[in-house]
Amino acid sequence: MIDVIVIALLAVGALFVVVGTAGLLRFPDLPTRLHAVAKADNLGLGFIVVALIVDVVARPDDGSSPFGVAAKLVLIWLLALLGTAANSHLLAGHARRFPSEGTPKAPDAADPGAERPPRRGDA
Repeated sequence: MIDVIVIALLAVGALFVVVGTAGLLRFPDLPTRLHAVAKADNLGLGFIVVALIVDVVARPDDGSSPFGVAAKLVLIWLLALLGTAANSHLLAGHARRFPSEGTPKAPDAADPGAERPPRRGDA
């Protein structure tokens, strides 16, 4: 029964990773590509980590603590989340400062002539 749960969680995680990669290849511009990869791959990695935790806790192999291994897996997932957030922030900031062909330019505070959407309280 544990094997079925682990295989199902691994399959769902792999599906999210494949869908995120397809989004990376199919979407037209950098912000949508970053969104696809950041959300889908992190969720896929989360399912894979949960599958590994279920497997380790259900069947401890050697004398190591299964909860210590589970804590290390969660730490790896959290570091991947942090790394993805930092990477997406750096790439989006670079794309905003140096827009390429086909990337919409966001209004910038340094450009006084840039259009910005109206805010509450604007007259």
